[in-house]
Amino acid sequence: MNGETYDIVVCGTGITESILSGLLAMEGMKVLHIDRNGYYGDSGASLNLTSLWKKFLPDKEVPKELGQNRDWNVDLIPKFVMAYGKLVKLLFKTQVSYYLRWRAVDGSYVYQWKEGGFFSKEGGKIEKVPSNDKEALSSDLMSLFEKRRCQKFFKYVQDFEADDKSTHKKSSPLGKSFRQWISEFSLEENTIDFVGHAVALHTNEDFLDRPALETIEKVKLYMESVGKSTF
Repeated sequence: MNGETYDIVVCGTGITESILSGLLAMEGMKVLHIDRNGYYGDSGASLNLTSLWKKFLPDKEVPKELGQNRDWNVDLIPKFVMAYGKLVKLLFKTQVSYYLRWRAVDGSYVYQWKEGGFFSKEGGKIEKVPSNDKEALSSDLMSLFEKRRCQKFFKYVQDFEADDKSTHKKSSPLGKSFRQWISEFSLEENTIDFVGHAVALHTNEDFLDRPALETIEKVKLYMESVGKSTF
């Protein structure tokens, strides 16, 4: 390294190491950031064809019909982060955003199967998950009466502040599991399911018996993030 000296040496270019390097550099430290791979990003890297084949098919050549290296940018994991989340704030503070292109998504969508009735046919359909009280009223995921109940739920979460008891009203979640608290809104099982998984982004059912505040914060973060259209 040509005899140069550094204050810090960071090994690996994963998201944790990259943020750490950026924060240390912003504090005036001279940082040497190295990686044993021939690409940046570790498990979160975006690879061209050569790097992709080298990682997963090292004994095979890249098929010529796939075209040029520069035409490909394959993510090893999805790059999806909440616009109002702590990760985005860290990335902006370290100025990593200068090297990234951000794009706001329209929202989350779920596939729902509906049974047939007198005026409708049985079948599945992809529907947008409501992200606020107004969208709840126009959502086809719920019946007319359920839309009203869901609207009240989103309005409550939107106004809720954990440190301001005046926003807790009669449905205070303090000391309650999410299962106990959500029952006060009389929401149907299907609604609770898409709120827990498509809005709060829980990956299993454990959230139902964990403190309600945890899921409320996740729902609130989702609502604020979807409402943020620019960075």
